[in-house]
Amino acid sequence: MAKTIKSPYKAWRKYRYREQTCTTLHKVFDYATAKYSKKLAYQYVDGGQKYTYEQFRLKVNQLSLRMTRFGIKHGDRVAIMSQNMPNWVVAFFSATAFGRVAVPILPDSSEVELTNILNHSESKVLFISQRMMPKLSEECRQKLTLIIDIETFEFIKKNKEDFRCNGWVKDPQPDDMACIIYTSGTTGNAKGVMLSHRNLSSNLAAAFKAKPAFKTDRFLSILPAAHAYEMSVSTLYSFYVGATCYTLQKPPTPTILLAAMKKVRPTIVCSVPLIIEKVIKNSVWPTIQKSRVLSWADKHIPHTLHWFIGKRIVKTFGGKLQFFGIGGAKLDPVVEKFLIDCKFPYAVGYGLTETAPLVCNVMVNKRKHLGSIGPASYKVEVRLDNVNPATGEGEIVVRGDNVMLGYYKDPERTLQVLDDEGWFHTNDVATVDDHGLYYIKGRLNNTILGPSGENIYPEEIEQVINNIEGVEESLVMERDGKLVALVKFQDNAINWNQATEDKWFEELEARKKAVLDWVNKTVGKNSKIGEVDAMKEPFEKTATQKIRRFKYKDSKGDEPEK
Repeated sequence: MAKTIKSPYKAWRKYRYREQTCTTLHKVFDYATAKYSKKLAYQYVDGGQKYTYEQFRLKVNQLSLRMTRFGIKHGDRVAIMSQNMPNWVVAFFSATAFGRVAVPILPDSSEVELTNILNHSESKVLFISQRMMPKLSEECRQKLTLIIDIETFEFIKKNKEDFRCNGWVKDPQPDDMACIIYTSGTTGNAKGVMLSHRNLSSNLAAAFKAKPAFKTDRFLSILPAAHAYEMSVSTLYSFYVGATCYTLQKPPTPTILLAAMKKVRPTIVCSVPLIIEKVIKNSVWPTIQKSRVLSWADKHIPHTLHWFIGKRIVKTFGGKLQFFGIGGAKLDPVVEKFLIDCKFPYAVGYGLTETAPLVCNVMVNKRKHLGSIGPASYKVEVRLDNVNPATGEGEIVVRGDNVMLGYYKDPERTLQVLDDEGWFHTNDVATVDDHGLYYIKGRLNNTILGPSGENIYPEEIEQVINNIEGVEESLVMERDGKLVALVKFQDNAINWNQATEDKWFEELEARKKAVLDWVNKTVGKNSKIGEVDAMKEPFEKTATQKIRRFKYKDSKGDEPEK
């Protein structure tokens, strides 16, 4: 018999149909669970919490019905705080597919952050893992209608008086809010990004254009699902195309990650620069330097050696890797040059929580331009605003179906970043070349970018420090890859006239340690400070009493050395 050749036109029509019809997460849910019903959807790498698409649908419907019976209706907030697991996605769809609003919370959030987010979002339901339970305050416990153990879906707390079966749900519309993602929560003035169903659905279509994936693909999820990047481009995207997504039960240490790679043999992985940089800097390069043969090859036949190394890295990652996405932070250009030489199948993406997140991307099979974040993503408009004629640098502004609805309960900050024409101002400075490729140069404001691509807001850490007894004011900055707090103690707390005495040094060190301990207990993992330096003189300020941050970029405090 002659082999049947599938028409590329029919395939194109199928994917076009999915893009046109899957305009809400409810429709994505219906489409995927019907079309791929027998396929494996989500599973732990080591087994357990295993769902086919049909089983996933039944569990989501069951969970939604249970919430309905306790009056949790469309528009109500459903918070999720847990490490990655298949049940995280079940909880997410039990909210979003029925018109409720999911509130994903990063598992590294502190008790203070969790409390502020739950209060600010007015969440009625909390899915939480046993590991996170110590962070749940009694105040929040009393306010919540339902607290559900995400590992078993058993009720930890339920208000029996709310059992009225009146939690009416409805199919959400494209412009209805799907989730609120908090980019920070250390203070009561948290910033919640409102993403609509249209935002997330358009991002899924853009992800397919950037890297077409299919039901035969295997995703390995290693970043927190509560992060917009992992949630959209990995956790939800695998579901959108009928693929299987595997999650780790333990933190992705090098040993655990490599073992998972070999077992799953993933085709698609979304990561941050830190992971691949560690592999190259801590493993590959030292191996070359220690070997006389490899060192000779690196000097005389680098192309052959790099090709061989690229193949070995792919084999180490399971041997089937087709796409290693790198986003969330800027990739070290020296490492990127090495990856290009090795022909490693990496891709670079740029985005923000406020854009759901894709803005720009470089495809795997396209020629790489060192340091570029690529052109605008599918159906996303990107341009530079207020361009400096001398440098060509300007602020990246974005418009499209991916741009957020705004910041929850914060119209003032929303108006600061969204203009009347729908352009979102990213606060990122970049240049663009003749090919339409963008190159990030830095941030307009003083936001610090953490090692895994997270945004760190120094003002919020400073507010925590400034509330400590004996502290007058403070400034947080990044130095040598860690956060450092410059602290001006009140005059009655530290007597600098005694700076030569041993007792003075002991007292100063005790106060610095107290600041360090309190801050790191209060803030989330990514905002922890590594050092506290004392300032003798008040900070230099502007006319509006704002500290001139640039003046202290390389400052190490005023305290004398002992």
